[in-house]
Amino acid sequence: MEAIFNVQSKFALERGLSKIKAIRNENYKRHGTKSYVYLLNRFGFEPTKPGPYFQGASFHQRGLAHPDFHEARGGRVHKKKHLKKKQTPEGATDPNGTETGEVGAEDQQNDSEYLCEVTIGTPGQKLLLDFDTGSSDLWVFSTELSKSLQSNHTVFNPKNSSTFKALTGQKWQISYGDGSSASGDCGSDDVTVGGLTIKNQTVELASTLAQQFAQGTGDGLLGLAWPSINTVTTNGKPTPANTPVANMITQEDVPSESELFTAAFYSERDANAQSFYTFGYIDQDLVTASGQQIAWTDVDNSQGFWMFPSTSSSVNGKAISQSGNSAIADTGTTLALVSDDVCDALYKAIPGAKYDDQQQGYVFPMSTDVSSLPEFKVSVGNTQFVIQPEDLAFAPADNNNWYGGVQSRGDNPFDILGDVFLKSVYAIFDQGNQRFGAVPKIQATQNLNPPSNQ
Repeated sequence: MEAIFNVQSKFALERGLSKIKAIRNENYKRHGTKSYVYLLNRFGFEPTKPGPYFQGASFHQRGLAHPDFHEARGGRVHKKKHLKKKQTPEGATDPNGTETGEVGAEDQQNDSEYLCEVTIGTPGQKLLLDFDTGSSDLWVFSTELSKSLQSNHTVFNPKNSSTFKALTGQKWQISYGDGSSASGDCGSDDVTVGGLTIKNQTVELASTLAQQFAQGTGDGLLGLAWPSINTVTTNGKPTPANTPVANMITQEDVPSESELFTAAFYSERDANAQSFYTFGYIDQDLVTASGQQIAWTDVDNSQGFWMFPSTSSSVNGKAISQSGNSAIADTGTTLALVSDDVCDALYKAIPGAKYDDQQQGYVFPMSTDVSSLPEFKVSVGNTQFVIQPEDLAFAPADNNNWYGGVQSRGDNPFDILGDVFLKSVYAIFDQGNQRFGAVPKIQATQNLNPPSNQ
């Protein structure tokens, strides 16, 4: 590993690479249930625990509209899932409600906890983007949007870039289970992250945008998953575009030892710690500070995610075997979602913890002392990592309880390890070698005080 570090250090110095600050979004408001509902939409899983939100089905008829009817008749019928919520007749959310309603923007957390500066075009236009290892589109707010949707955002103007080229016939669209979507056309341009410039990168320009996206703070998203789940089409046929990291590799912008990126997240409770990403090199100081070698595990990218084996967990040293289990590392997710068995074991070890039907999640008393929280570990390959106690307290659930940072994955077939997990490790996404690595990064002092932005 020392030889690889030397190559990376020389490359970073020669190219003037730097850490990309993951800027804490001052407008981000933590809310446990809204974050969980966002994940229900993002991944489309069915909850296995009671609560107001569930995946409902609607049936769509494919076929031509008969002149005597106002809807399609004939053809194949297909079922589509939509997130719904149970309600009382008056409209108040009620886990035992007998009516169902639509899930709106107010039900979910649509803002990003961290934003990173990216430069696009010549001369460079600087935008704040959400870096997301759970998706693969690089899309931005553009001048093709209506003025009302552009409000409070930095907007990319392709006409002001001499290196922008329109990609004729290419379109893109992202959508979620609540029906919200964003879409538009595509071009290519120079994209610079942390001093590394990627030429001819596909940039997806938003021309339509759901209100919930517009209400967020960032100016778009930079996907860091694998290109296979990119949504670009050419003349209606899927033609996934390369992500910046994939282009970084195929265009040989980096040496073979540097075909990676890394993420170091810190809690907002720790005012002096700066979260960051690097592209093309590993921060050796963080690895050295951990006192451990990097724990590597092979990645299964067949679904487009950073997926790896995670076959064991433990609570206060008591092992929970999960034969065949997998997990994904997802910077676009705030919570950590695990199996019901693991959730039950964790919260049974926290005095006063309970499952709250109304909030559709586990909660525990704010009076809990950090020293009484259990040591909870999840595995990356063959190595277990502690999720630091302070991140088990995700957000105030009410005046007396915390909403837990670890929640049920429902019927989703794999764990989703978001920021609640990633804040405890230094994460290394080695795309060239198709592996994921980590070392522990635990804060010396644990703090359960609510963050200042609550």
